[in-house]
Amino acid sequence: MKLSAKTRFAVKILLDLTIHDQDQPVSATLLSKHTGISVQFIEQILKNLKWAGVTKSVRGPKGGHCLAKKPDEITLAEVVVLMEGGLHLAPCTGETRSVCASRDFCSICAAWARVSTVLSDELTDISIQSLLDDYQQTVAKAGNVEIFPACCAKWL
Repeated sequence: MKLSAKTRFAVKILLDLTIHDQDQPVSATLLSKHTGISVQFIEQILKNLKWAGVTKSVRGPKGGHCLAKKPDEITLAEVVVLMEGGLHLAPCTGETRSVCASRDFCSICAAWARVSTVLSDELTDISIQSLLDDYQQTVAKAGNVEIFPACCAKWL
């Protein structure tokens, strides 16, 4: 399973909003500078995050975007479900499980369901706050160097 760029970038944007939150919103232009993601793609992602109540925006000359929830209340599971439409690895384990006529006695469907549950549990255990904590530990070890913009933007 490979997550879409939209999902990976949504997490990166949320982490950046958390890192640079100084009680004032962060503009899409500044988010783009920090993350290496185009302003247009950022706006597209933020539209989904705002609709779900994860972020909010402020208009005006000092406007921009900020979290609408505390970082420890936003999980990777929530972001994946929002951006990908769910956490199920196969159609027979999700809302459309009726597509498989043998789902109730299929060991393959049962295996995908087990893996989907484990994935969901793990992603639920990881919050934006825990990513921030990891980031801050890494920065402290590196000598307080701003490492976020340089971190594998191509792969996140």
